[in-house]
Amino acid sequence: MVSKGVSFGIKGLEVYPVEVEVDVQRGLPSLNIIGLGDAQVKESRERVRSAIKNAGYDFPSKRITINLAPANIKKEGTHFDLAIALCFLNSTRQVSLDLSSYVILGELSLEGRVREVKGVFPMVMKAKELSKKIILPLANAKEAALVKGVDIYSVSDLIEAVSFLSGSIEKTPFTVKEKGIFSGPEYDVDFSEVKGQVLAKRAIEVAISGMHNLIMIGPPGVGKTMLARRIPTILPDMDFEEILEITKIYSICGMLDSNEPLVKERPFRSPHHTSSSVALVGGGTNIKPGEITLAHNGVLFLDELPEFSRDSLEALRQPLEDGFVSISRATKHLRFPSRFILVAAMNPCPCGYFGSQDKPCHCSSFQIQKYRRKISGPLLDRIDIHIELSGIKTDELMNRDTAIEPSGNIKKRVEKARKIQSQRFKRERILFNAQMNHKHLQKYCMLRGEAKSLLKAAIRELRLSARSYDKILKVARTIADLDGAEQITASCIAEAVHYRNLDKNLWI
Repeated sequence: MVSKGVSFGIKGLEVYPVEVEVDVQRGLPSLNIIGLGDAQVKESRERVRSAIKNAGYDFPSKRITINLAPANIKKEGTHFDLAIALCFLNSTRQVSLDLSSYVILGELSLEGRVREVKGVFPMVMKAKELSKKIILPLANAKEAALVKGVDIYSVSDLIEAVSFLSGSIEKTPFTVKEKGIFSGPEYDVDFSEVKGQVLAKRAIEVAISGMHNLIMIGPPGVGKTMLARRIPTILPDMDFEEILEITKIYSICGMLDSNEPLVKERPFRSPHHTSSSVALVGGGTNIKPGEITLAHNGVLFLDELPEFSRDSLEALRQPLEDGFVSISRATKHLRFPSRFILVAAMNPCPCGYFGSQDKPCHCSSFQIQKYRRKISGPLLDRIDIHIELSGIKTDELMNRDTAIEPSGNIKKRVEKARKIQSQRFKRERILFNAQMNHKHLQKYCMLRGEAKSLLKAAIRELRLSARSYDKILKVARTIADLDGAEQITASCIAEAVHYRNLDKNLWI
């Protein structure tokens, strides 16, 4: 007898229905899982066998075939266990269960408990689309309850699932109170804790306002990492669509907190410099999202930028330009979103003290050039703002009387500038100044009088490239938006040129 049930599979960030078929026939005892399952799926044979026996049911010595359809798509994960077990009990006629209106998710322990699985949030969204009810582990119930309009039934073990489906016990759909779930993000850090570095704070404000990529250059201990870790405190709050998009990504990667499953804070990812290109961009044998996708709608912070491998850094070029990353293999092609702000930090030389007034530099000119050449020109061209940080004076560091602007005030100005851009680009296919192309620059960044003359002089004196010219215009447009100005003024151009330190011959 063949018994059927429905579960879900995940391909990249997309969810698709998987029909679980179990056939039990007379013949030589065997248990085969077909349908292009990976090692985790194949191992479910032993988990299901032990769970069924330990739950008090029989596991007959017959020819058992389990098929996961469609058979031409590779299946991954352990969440098919519960569906396989219930279909097996139906097929052997030990119970009579109607599984037609349910999607079934859950990993089984050897004693029959139903364990937590990954990717529940997008799966519940797909169940809502298909007008299906869903049975899943108790540990995933809060995550699933974020999706409204779906009947969610949580179970803790195989016996409870059988009892519910057979009508022996009644269960009401799982719900959770919304109070507190959709509250705004809370942070333990604030820009008011950072003394000095006024120029760096201003540059960060400009970068966040226009979604410009930023690199900070300075000796150790001047506060590059401290500043970067406070950037999320001035990022505008995510709207509901962004929250759902990020929560979906983190659910598939198994990175949600079971008690607080909704991702309320914009991502801030800070991978170690030993991370491979696959860890950054995504991929692997079973293709998974990388750090740049986990940083989607947030910030990717690369500390000690020259210490990353050349392959890792060059792999960032496409997602920085396009806002997504395409990963192709012989049998599949996947695309992951990667719209993020790149914030990088680096020392000016291997020892870190080139140009410092506090400590002497012990690096040779060859060592300095070799260190800086680890970062390619094409990658630097994709970074809009370059700033140099210097050490903080002792008096400024120990002064407790000076009031320092908190993150809340900076965030208000950022939100105001973002709102101006939203109105400006409402008929365009872009959202931020950093995304403008040549046509947009001609339309929204017209220069007149002193501003035009100043930019012309800067290009001639600093020998700026055409790409640098575009970057200066985009940053100047953001500075004007922060000032609430319709036209780009000479002061906006001057500040934008000041943020191109890597284009100056003195640095190179």
